[in-house]
Amino acid sequence: MTARPSDGQSDALLARILASLDDDKAENVVTIDLRGRSSVADYMVVCSGRSSRQVGAIAEKLVERLKDEMGRNCKIEGKEQGDWVLIDTQDVIVHVFRPEVRDFYQLEKMWLPAAAAAGKPV
Repeated sequence: MTARPSDGQSDALLARILASLDDDKAENVVTIDLRGRSSVADYMVVCSGRSSRQVGAIAEKLVERLKDEMGRNCKIEGKEQGDWVLIDTQDVIVHVFRPEVRDFYQLEKMWLPAAAAAGKPV
């Protein structure tokens, strides 16, 4: 697997995504650096919303802001159900979960180093 070259745009995009998630009160936001580990994206962001309605709203607002402010057309899946919404911005993949669904899938454990996933210092 070949790593994607980082041109700095992904860092600016990540910063805007994190600001949007903070604005909409996303909880337990985790950023995973995928550079050198995946050809799909530079970063993955995983976060939670307290309810299906909040999960959908967080995702919808994020897609709206990225289109309006950065000209990004993002792919979005799962918004109708509101349990797990995936937003593909090309450079950053964002997962917004309801807490129970996030606990079930434990997506971070697949991508974080073992020590970090266990809550130990890396």
